[in-house]
Amino acid sequence: MTLFSDDLTNLRDDMVAFIEGHGMKRFPGTVEYEFVPSVLWKSDKNPDSWKDFVELAKASGAPFLTMEATRLQREEIDDLIERLSSSEFGGSEEIDVDEARWLRTYIGKTGFVQLGFAHQGIMMIFEATTEWYMRYQHLVEAFEEMGIPIDMDIDEPGPDGEV
Repeated sequence: MTLFSDDLTNLRDDMVAFIEGHGMKRFPGTVEYEFVPSVLWKSDKNPDSWKDFVELAKASGAPFLTMEATRLQREEIDDLIERLSSSEFGGSEEIDVDEARWLRTYIGKTGFVQLGFAHQGIMMIFEATTEWYMRYQHLVEAFEEMGIPIDMDIDEPGPDGEV
């Protein structure tokens, strides 16, 4: 997985334009690669390697790419902070209310983008993420490991219906 700056919105927009420019379609969806045979793209710290990934998808004859982009929403952070504040776990090492409050800085920003295509029964996957999104995921997972489910879907379409 490639780490990027604090907001992947421009990257997502560039990906959409590049994919469409190659005459390919996008299928909105996340590849849960824990459940299907898959290979994760190794970017070698090249921030533009996603372009090579798209070109490889086209060269392999893939008619479309899956695409998922995750944008942090205020409601989800507010709900997480409320749950943390009212739980007995809010001050533990794994779950920190202050860290959840710090995430408010990133409301409205895109923290994760995934592209994927199928080839000979295997999903090829490219992922880009931010440091704050990884910390957010860690916080949610720690909360769930303590037996308190977080029913949060931070994937929200934008005003044009795009994710």
